[in-house]
Amino acid sequence: MATIKQKITPFLWFDKNAEEAINFYTSIFKNSRIVSIKRYPEEHLEGPMKGMEGKVLTAVFELEGQRFMALDGGPFFKPSGAVSFYVECEKQEEVDYYWDKLTEGGDPKAQQCGWLQDKYGFSWQIIPTALPRKLNDSDREKADRVMQEMLKMKKIDIDKLKQAYEGRN
Repeated sequence: MATIKQKITPFLWFDKNAEEAINFYTSIFKNSRIVSIKRYPEEHLEGPMKGMEGKVLTAVFELEGQRFMALDGGPFFKPSGAVSFYVECEKQEEVDYYWDKLTEGGDPKAQQCGWLQDKYGFSWQIIPTALPRKLNDSDREKADRVMQEMLKMKKIDIDKLKQAYEGRN
């Protein structure tokens, strides 16, 4: 009997660039792979699938062990900032790496407080593990200073958070 590794899998809808996006995401995250890609038939398609010949019908890929599915479904649905992917980072170098890669070609107006929107319209949060710890500190003055500092940021800067936490800003 097969064991279910992951019960809930995010399913990403793309217009016609799922394969490009999957290659982009798997190039960024080190522990990643494309599991499978099934394509629409090459012969002429009718109705809403017209023009999708050879595009991704379904694809399964993994980013850091997290399984995703994707498809090219046409222009019927667009990503929403109401759902985002949260990436925990230990160090500033990791924050910088993911931020720089995922913002490439994305919407600069959608960058605030560690949130960004990539070039495919999906939202990501690139968050150092220190941020939630400091925001949830029992010393409300320290936590409030960190919150005020974070609200000024696009990409999270761990040193500035630490300075705010210690009252040195």
